[in-house]
Amino acid sequence: MKLQSMEFPCGKNSINASQRTPKIFILLALTFIILGIIPLHHTSKWYHAKDLVNHQSKKSPTYHMEEMEIKFTEDETCDIFTGEWIPNPNGPYYTNTTCWAIHEHQNCMKYGRPDTDFLKWRWKPKGCELPIFNPYQFLDMLRNKSLAFVGDSVGRNQMQSLICLLSQAVYPIDVSTTPDENFKRWKYTSYNFTLATYWSPFLVRMKDTDSDGPTKTGLFNLYLDEVDEKWANQIEEFDYVILNAGHWFTRCSVYYEKNELVGCRYCGLPNVTDLPSSYGYQKAIRTVLKTINNLENFKGITFLRTLAPSHFEGGEWNNGGNCVRRKPFSSNETTLEGFHLDLYTIQVEEFKAAQKAGKKKGKRFRLLDTTQAMVLRPDGHPSRYGHWPNENVVLYNDCVHWCLPGPIDSWSDFLLHMLKLEGKRSHEEKLQLMKQWS
Repeated sequence: MKLQSMEFPCGKNSINASQRTPKIFILLALTFIILGIIPLHHTSKWYHAKDLVNHQSKKSPTYHMEEMEIKFTEDETCDIFTGEWIPNPNGPYYTNTTCWAIHEHQNCMKYGRPDTDFLKWRWKPKGCELPIFNPYQFLDMLRNKSLAFVGDSVGRNQMQSLICLLSQAVYPIDVSTTPDENFKRWKYTSYNFTLATYWSPFLVRMKDTDSDGPTKTGLFNLYLDEVDEKWANQIEEFDYVILNAGHWFTRCSVYYEKNELVGCRYCGLPNVTDLPSSYGYQKAIRTVLKTINNLENFKGITFLRTLAPSHFEGGEWNNGGNCVRRKPFSSNETTLEGFHLDLYTIQVEEFKAAQKAGKKKGKRFRLLDTTQAMVLRPDGHPSRYGHWPNENVVLYNDCVHWCLPGPIDSWSDFLLHMLKLEGKRSHEEKLQLMKQWS
């Protein structure tokens, strides 16, 4: 809209005043916009302990407050993903009896897990602090926003953890458009915040060709250059999307590119080249990130959540492997290796390439690097405490998913920190724009 100059009746300053008027109006407009945006981001806001206590959920314990005022600050120079697990006597912040969103297979306390020490740790980055997740702050920041989890059951595990943490403030209502549990949608009505999950274990198009397969885990056709449209056709409406995939790529699969068979992994088919899982994984991740870069109407932020390693010891998942440790590793006790290292390396490489290409199109990619923290938590899996002893289940000792409550709750600490940084960047960009007009 073109701004009209105002004419002043008299005086030699009338020309200067008329020349300044459009700039004044623009500055005022920008000021009102920024003042409207800042409360959503809380880049440096004071929260009073009494405010949190007044909003305390009757379903779960409140926060432990050392002071009456707590200031949340974000240090962009701190690598929050490198550090150690340290004791946290105040955890957990919900229980399996106060949160209804816990999947049965991750409800470790219900199924008799005898120890609780694994609930008493928090992540401490090297050289800085990572605040414990604040549900009120999160919901206030995501007011009128939407967030989608896209990927496998570990991604769903993360979403359920987030719902449980937010239950300290409020529960959502189910607004799903389908009865399919793999595609759920929740609404926090008082905040107009929408949370959704899209189950897509390979992220690319797949076809289940044999429910049994060579190793009793199915046989899948993977079309490595075609994204799964079940989620790709819907994410343009979301402000934030969290992608994850990894563990399913160990399954027996036949790889296709341009609708032609190029090889497989453990398929046992005659005259078909056996390729490593990393081949299919790299192609799939590249396809997914390229697709997002080509979505013209997607204006949100894409988080690529890195692999959370499994911790089978004494055998593979189907050969007596289990996870029986009862405390975290320190960072010098273990390291990422083998299959997990291969997939993590691919994620980082493809993320960097997509981020570089996306900048030219105004796309925003962020790496939610949970790998380094979770490789240190062999104690956080359900193991045999995700079902009753006499149940016939495929994954009898579950060392892939995470107990709720449990270490996976720290992923929301990471996410909130990253959202604060996004708010800070947005705020600084608006201020820079104001300076250009002043």
